[in-house]
Amino acid sequence: MKLIFSIAIFGVLFLVLLSSGCTSTSPAVQTPVPTPVPTTAVTIQSPTPTQVPYPDALALDQYASFGTGDEQARATVYRYDIKSNYNWTSPSWNSPREQAATSLPLELQPGYNMEKPQEGNTFLFVYVRVINTGDKAVYAPSAKQFVVFDNAKMYNYSSVHSSDVTIDTVSGTQYDYQIGRGGTVGYVQRGESNAADGYLIYEIPAPFIPGTTYVVSNLDYKNQVAWKLS
Repeated sequence: MKLIFSIAIFGVLFLVLLSSGCTSTSPAVQTPVPTPVPTTAVTIQSPTPTQVPYPDALALDQYASFGTGDEQARATVYRYDIKSNYNWTSPSWNSPREQAATSLPLELQPGYNMEKPQEGNTFLFVYVRVINTGDKAVYAPSAKQFVVFDNAKMYNYSSVHSSDVTIDTVSGTQYDYQIGRGGTVGYVQRGESNAADGYLIYEIPAPFIPGTTYVVSNLDYKNQVAWKLS
């Protein structure tokens, strides 16, 4: 009887301990969930193709017309030449004493001067022709209206010293002296025999690349034309 009573007491104590949590198991460890880090979208742009500055540029020796009514003409850039330097002479520029001073023995022939560009540059000779195709004398674009576009920069022509300058191995005279005004304005009479035909000299960076070099001209108030030197 005592044994049964002892077992009953032990069972009651076990239930009390169980209800008080002494035999409870440890809670499960919670693994923290990392907070997502916002990311920035990266846009990859395709390289922009190089734009052609004058997509409608004319070829060498191709003519462009300008003018209206009885006053019409056409113009072209028909060739070019590159010179690292050039020799020139002029009766009105060089006095005998100046000729002697610039022509040392065994060097250039008497009367010639050597023109040199700045370091890293070269001379570009451009040959221009303007022909009057109308019935009256026509206003011809001046030399200042012809500029060279090279490597995203514009270059103005460099004038020779006078109209009687002769450049060694170069035929003809500077274009603006063909229209008689030395770089400003002038008129061209009708007919190919009266055409203004001559060179213009530009000093540009070397090396020279014909495929990316243009001669651009405002022939009149509404006609701008470009010639590609390739």
